[in-house]
Amino acid sequence: MEVAIENIRIGNGNLPVIIAGPCVIENEDITFYTAEKLKEVCSRVGLPFIFKSSYDKANRTSLSSYRGPGIDRGLKILSDIKGKFDIPVISDVHSVDEAKHAAEVLDALQIPAFLCRQTDLIIEASKTGRPVNIKKGQFLAPWDVKNIIDKFVSVGNKNLFITERGASFGYNNLVVDYRAFPIMRSFGYPVIFDVTHSLQLPGGQGSCSGGQREFAEPLARAAVAVGIDGLFMEVHPEPDRALCDGPNMIKLSDLERMLNTIKAIYELLK
Repeated sequence: MEVAIENIRIGNGNLPVIIAGPCVIENEDITFYTAEKLKEVCSRVGLPFIFKSSYDKANRTSLSSYRGPGIDRGLKILSDIKGKFDIPVISDVHSVDEAKHAAEVLDALQIPAFLCRQTDLIIEASKTGRPVNIKKGQFLAPWDVKNIIDKFVSVGNKNLFITERGASFGYNNLVVDYRAFPIMRSFGYPVIFDVTHSLQLPGGQGSCSGGQREFAEPLARAAVAVGIDGLFMEVHPEPDRALCDGPNMIKLSDLERMLNTIKAIYELLK
């Protein structure tokens, strides 16, 4: 199965797509700067690129956590990035009401892991006709994804890809089961590996999540070797100063070397 987002083809042996950007839209300067640099890096490496940043992080550890600029302002920023840099954009949708509105701007919609079993949201996202990335909940077995797929395609849209983002492993921890990739791919739809969220320590710092970004490259290298259709990575110019998910985000200046290694592994396997 191959999913098309603008001129990018995901799955069916195509180059692994890179879905990347800051976790959340913090301000226009950081978002535009990161989008421009990510496009340049992916162009030099020779990997297709989709820009991701959330206009709202509805699932946060603490009430005081920064959530983003909201749907209207956030979609305007994403629309401007799409127009200025000629790159496709993706962002999270959290409710039935959001899906149609967001689909007017976004090239692809994303359903967060904690909402992956919300039938009405899945159906409404599918009805937009847009490609949709559904993140597998960290509470699901890989074969449970088949039920998600059945819901999504029930209204005729088959533009779907699934993202693995780790599985709960005791308290405040996640682990990646690499058996999940071939299992989920066996259902016929592209599978993406969310490198950085798999390195979260959910709620691990009390009022916010921790993370272990030092393991991003080895996990990504292993996933490409096992066989995936793309990598999802949250990237920031200064992760330690980020307003959301800083401990597991990749530093922008470290990305190009990592992607060159990723592409070399892909080409070796080909």
